[in-house]
Amino acid sequence: MPIWLIATLDTKGQELAFVQAELARCGVKAKVIDAGCLGEPTMPADVTREEVFAAAGSSLADVRAANDRGQAVTLAAKGVAAAVARLHQQGQFDGVLGIGGSAGTTIATAAMRALPIGLPKVMVSTLASGQTRPYVGVKDLFMLNSVVDIAGVNRVSRLVLSQAARAMAGMVNYPPPETSAAEKPLIAATMFGVTTPCVQHARQRLEAAGYEVLVFHATGTGGEAMEALIDDGLIAGVLDITTTELADELVGGVLTAGPTRLTAAGRRGVPQVVSVGATDMVNFGPPETIPESFRQRLFYQHNPTVTLMRTTPDECAKIGSDIARKLSEATGPVEVILPLRGVSAIDAVGKPFHDAVARQRLYDAIRSSKEKFRITEMDAHINDLQFAEAAADALLRMLPAKL
Repeated sequence: MPIWLIATLDTKGQELAFVQAELARCGVKAKVIDAGCLGEPTMPADVTREEVFAAAGSSLADVRAANDRGQAVTLAAKGVAAAVARLHQQGQFDGVLGIGGSAGTTIATAAMRALPIGLPKVMVSTLASGQTRPYVGVKDLFMLNSVVDIAGVNRVSRLVLSQAARAMAGMVNYPPPETSAAEKPLIAATMFGVTTPCVQHARQRLEAAGYEVLVFHATGTGGEAMEALIDDGLIAGVLDITTTELADELVGGVLTAGPTRLTAAGRRGVPQVVSVGATDMVNFGPPETIPESFRQRLFYQHNPTVTLMRTTPDECAKIGSDIARKLSEATGPVEVILPLRGVSAIDAVGKPFHDAVARQRLYDAIRSSKEKFRITEMDAHINDLQFAEAAADALLRMLPAKL
């Protein structure tokens, strides 16, 4: 099967033709999607720009008449993503490769983020040496820095574009091993430095029971990645010990995983055991980056680049209500386990974030929905071994018996 190449052929046709020829030299057939709009294409396309904008619910004529570059890029991204999703459903390709500047990168990576993990995705971009999170998201997307602008095939761009073609050819010609029927079921777990002892011990217990545990660092992208894998149907159960990303989302920290965190397992009916790990903190960068409105709060310097802010009782109540609301809508089994002696390594008697009142407000808000899901309260700290064992065992009871 071929791979699909994505670019705006009115500005990147020469360069894409070079990539197509390089792939052919490696024995890989490539087809072309044209995401251009204003100028005329300089090479033929297998999916035309007319088809792209029709897939976005518009037309090339309407986009040209509007003469709005931002709107054109938005519609092209939507149309290319729809076209690629359709082609993938039909099993018509082995990978996707895009080239472009800011517009081309926005368009091509929108399609790549909609594709499953494991399918080769390569993006040659002028933006690859900067902040790439908006383009990569939580997918296994390779971004290759173009070094020079993608404006002609020259001594530098020839090398970079050839590298991209050869990287794609390597992934296509040497695919990953087939998944074995003996592969262990996957458990997703969330961890932070301040909940590591709990999650590590629980992981060992789950692995001893015959499961493979994927641990996600609860730093925003970690939570997003976990939610995406759950939505992709790859996860058998969730041990969501560390829900700290909810605090960043609700209070205004830098490690939010977005408003849909803690919803995928419930939406898909996946068994989940949930706790409140590190909800005592909101994350910021170095002290000078903290917003002025928070400057009078209680902070803990985790390291030179990470500053933690203690959540207030009111904020904890808000976090608890968010947890209760989301879990009340779950379609699968849910158990919440509350550690009465502290939710992180620095929330314990004698530690800087110890606050029994804040914990009480957090737990009272969760208890308000006790009829909707099971709540277990333990006279233990979250990092105590008995807490970790109880959480792992609760999830094992929910999971179907393994043959």
